[in-house]
Amino acid sequence: MAANGPQPNPWITAIRAYEPGRARLRQGGEAIKLSANENPWGPSPAVVEVIRAHAHGVHRYPDGSARRLRERLAALHDLEPERIVCGTGSDELLNLVPLIYCRPGDSVVHVRHGFMVYPIAARRAGAEPLAAPDRDYVADVDALLGTVRSDTRVVFLANPNNPTGTMIDRAALAHLHAGLPPHVVLVVDQAYAEYLDDPDPDGALALARWAPNVIVTRTFSKIYGLGGLRVGWATGPAAIMTELDRVRAPFPISTLGLVAAETAVSDQDWVARCRAATRIQRARLEAAIARHAHRGLRAVPSSANFVLVLCPDEGPCSAPALLAGLEDRGILVRHLPSQGLPQALRITVGTEDETSRLIAALDELAA
Repeated sequence: MAANGPQPNPWITAIRAYEPGRARLRQGGEAIKLSANENPWGPSPAVVEVIRAHAHGVHRYPDGSARRLRERLAALHDLEPERIVCGTGSDELLNLVPLIYCRPGDSVVHVRHGFMVYPIAARRAGAEPLAAPDRDYVADVDALLGTVRSDTRVVFLANPNNPTGTMIDRAALAHLHAGLPPHVVLVVDQAYAEYLDDPDPDGALALARWAPNVIVTRTFSKIYGLGGLRVGWATGPAAIMTELDRVRAPFPISTLGLVAAETAVSDQDWVARCRAATRIQRARLEAAIARHAHRGLRAVPSSANFVLVLCPDEGPCSAPALLAGLEDRGILVRHLPSQGLPQALRITVGTEDETSRLIAALDELAA
């Protein structure tokens, strides 16, 4: 960059760009993509049909307020439509919170092994991201509270957590909230909540109904199978929702994204089928990894649609060796050195056939 040219803010150049899961094999050919926590069964067939039916209308701007979608989400989750804000994936909303509440020099707290968007969101606002240590890959509430400083304005918690798949319960979340100063915004990212039977598995939605400093974000990119359409939403106190609504994009969700999400919400039978299928295949994968414990492999117990596999530091079952061996067999998984987990692979739960091929490949590589 020329010395006399435009200079970015130093907190922007400190950002380590988000690294998505790879989608293509280096050697070419069709891949089994288990690197991005997508729903391998895709969206509901009803969603596919409604997208086809509305394709002719994409020359019109969508409803920027997402009124029908907010109403359907409110009915499903017993919320108030006026206290829901929709965005371009939950990523947009997660990024907006520090922009609203942080000034340069403030801090944002997140779990050490957490979603990569949190430190990026902090630095976009000029804030310092502070990583709290976890306990055996589970968020440590006391460590989070101990990391909070006088200049902390936001605490991010993914529950279940990405990339570990672990979660804390209602009592732990309540303890975390009770220990925070009232001016700190607690953001509970429930991107994977639909993979659990309880519609509010950690009580965050209930907390966000009355607490003035708690918001919950959710996404349509996971169990709903709409990752390519970028739809997310948040709920919380009216004051925070007003500020989110003030700064969100004018038309955050496309016309097709809106009708797809509205239809997806209405097809909870499909959600239930995907949840059940995920559990079956996740159990198969975890059992397969357990068979190779003598080679140093360990699956962190997961509540989501992926499994974090801990590997030995060296040898044929190390994370880099398994990553390369799986790719040689046409399977893409996620290596996590950028998230402080060089010894780990995150593997998305696939279909029955994909899981069978993955297990066969793991058995061969760990033999």
